[in-house]
Order: sequence, then C-alpha cells, then structure tokens
Amino acid sequence: MWKIILYVLAVLAGINALIMWFAPMFWYETVPGVAMMGPFNLHFVRDIALVFLFSGGAMAYGAAKDNATAAIAGAAWPVMHAVFHIQIWMARGFPFDEVALSNLAAIQAPSWLGLYAAWQLLKQARGTGQ
Repeated sequence: MWKIILYVLAVLAGINALIMWFAPMFWYETVPGVAMMGPFNLHFVRDIALVFLFSGGAMAYGAAKDNATAAIAGAAWPVMHAVFHIQIWMARGFPFDEVALSNLAAIQAPSWLGLYAAWQLLKQARGTGQ
C-alpha cells in the first residue's frame, strides 16, 4: 500500500512540475495563495518545477526499487515546503480560509503522507514494518 501512495504522490508532483514548467502563469494565477506571495517570477516558478520533478522521480524510483533512501529523499522537499507553509500560515495569523484549506489539502496532507510512506518503506526494508 505504501508503494502505491508513493507512486500517486510522485505522479501528482510530476503533473505539478509539468504545469509549472509549461504553463507557469496559469499555475501562478490559479493556485490559491501563490499570487499573494509576490509578483510572478518565471525563473523561480521553473526552479521549483524542477525540484518537484526531482522529488516525484525520487519517490517513484524509491517505490519501484524498494529504495527507502530515495523515497525519503523524494519526500524531503515536500515536507520542507510544508514546514515553510506552516510558517506562512502562522505569519498570516492562523486564518481558516481558502488559502489555508488548499494548503492543508494540497501541501500538508500529501507531504506528511509521503514522508510516512517512505518511512514505512524503510521499516519494511529493515524487517520491522507492517
């Protein structure tokens, strides 16, 4: 089950990366809260697209090869991104709005789930999981 979760998260990261790369203005204008962070910057959006692409690739590779190290490395970026977004939410005064809801659904839940799934892969490799 954990491999399936890693594959799903890898595909989602890959889709996000492709949208950011090939339709960066669409991504900037449609993702809740992004435009609040400052003016559009093509270089920055494409840099982040490459990080999402790497992250998804590492999670997929980790799942495919039973390589927990790769899966954890792939899950690291989304988790660091999620921690940063927690700080942003705190700085905004803990509002419960569309931005916070999309943060929870599209950043927090998948990020921490990916790390947990990668951790479970590690536990299985060590013979202590499930």
